[in-house]
Amino acid sequence: MRITQSMLSSNSLRNLSESYRRMGKYEDQLATGKKITKPSDDPVVAMKGMYYRSNLTEVEQYKRNLSELYLWMDNSEAGIDQANNALQRVRELTIQGKNDTNSTDDRKAIAREIDQLKQSLAATANTQVSGRYIFHGTDVMKPVVTKENPVEVATNLADAQINNYQVEVSRGVSMKANVNPANVFNQEMFDTVQKIQAQLESADPQGLDDLLNDLDKVMNTLSAERSELGARYNRLERVENRLGQQEVMATKILSDNEDAEIERVIMDLKSQESVHRAALSVGARVIQPTLMDFLR
Repeated sequence: MRITQSMLSSNSLRNLSESYRRMGKYEDQLATGKKITKPSDDPVVAMKGMYYRSNLTEVEQYKRNLSELYLWMDNSEAGIDQANNALQRVRELTIQGKNDTNSTDDRKAIAREIDQLKQSLAATANTQVSGRYIFHGTDVMKPVVTKENPVEVATNLADAQINNYQVEVSRGVSMKANVNPANVFNQEMFDTVQKIQAQLESADPQGLDDLLNDLDKVMNTLSAERSELGARYNRLERVENRLGQQEVMATKILSDNEDAEIERVIMDLKSQESVHRAALSVGARVIQPTLMDFLR
């Protein structure tokens, strides 16, 4: 086949165009820090990147779910602590009220303080987080205490504990965010405090010993629920550590798949620039001299 001048020129232009394309590829990698800028650059890398990025996004969402759990558990712990302190104070006042040296006015003064503690317990029972009542199981839109004087609590606490407020912390694994509502701010607690107050207001506070026993039972139930919450909190911290490790590994795998090796890209770019300059030099020689070149 006869090689013509037009064929040499066309081949030279095509090779120069390919050289420009390669330099553009390396410059894009330097600018973005990524191996590819569109799926057609490397379909395998693009496909794996979608899968790895999906895993990383999943881990990040689970970490956001942990924040929700921490919010509920921290507020639940604070509420139980306040309730425990209030009940401990009620116990101290009850023992103080049993003393026969107290006058009727003294006992009434103690009863008034217990009444304030009862109202404080009612306010704590209706603690809200982001507009939801955290001590009412899954029935988060309704308050626990429905009436304040005398205090009455919702009648569905036993049912509310059956369907716990669950938050997913990993694929197929969920954790309970709330405490058992029937074991914390139940009717028995408020009835016991109310009876102690009534006994102190009466002329013959002889039933305080039995009420103290009832109060101790309420406090023991509250302490048991607090211990269970603490155990779940420890598990939550372990889950957080595991998710942190998964996030690091997922980020590393995604980086290994998509991120360009900058040092290698720079070397390839410099090499391609040298090839491009050589191609330009050779292309200039391929073009035949004109008549003017001969006339010189």
